[in-house]
Amino acid sequence: MKQRRQLAILELITHNSIETQEELASQLEAHGFQVTQATVSRDIKELRLVKVPDERGAYKYAVPDNAPLAQVDEKQRAILAQAVQRVEFAQNLVLLKTFSGMAQAAASVIDAMHIKEVVGTIAGDDTVLCVTRDNEQAALLTGKLKMILE
Repeated sequence: MKQRRQLAILELITHNSIETQEELASQLEAHGFQVTQATVSRDIKELRLVKVPDERGAYKYAVPDNAPLAQVDEKQRAILAQAVQRVEFAQNLVLLKTFSGMAQAAASVIDAMHIKEVVGTIAGDDTVLCVTRDNEQAALLTGKLKMILE
């Protein structure tokens, strides 16, 4: 439940300008998660979210700029976008399902990005397995990869 909730948080802050913990809790409840302010606060801390100015000058939650996501160049983004069909995680493992024969390219890009959450990757023909240190890092990595693929 915690992993799904934290992934939902990453998706919510990516697609919405969420300024407060109360607003985030309200959005989570609208998506079927029953949370307290303390739970939201812990999730924000575990996901290492920061507040950044939005287009109106207000402050919203975001993944930090110093995260590897900000360092993705267009060539890497294009390779991943063309190769990856879906991304999901279980425990500390992130699975990327790719088109047949594209897993090696996707894994190579992920390795080249030096994402701090990734301990290592294993690629087959149409599947990449990324190993992270813990469940929270897997949720964060999944969110980052989904943002790259958008």
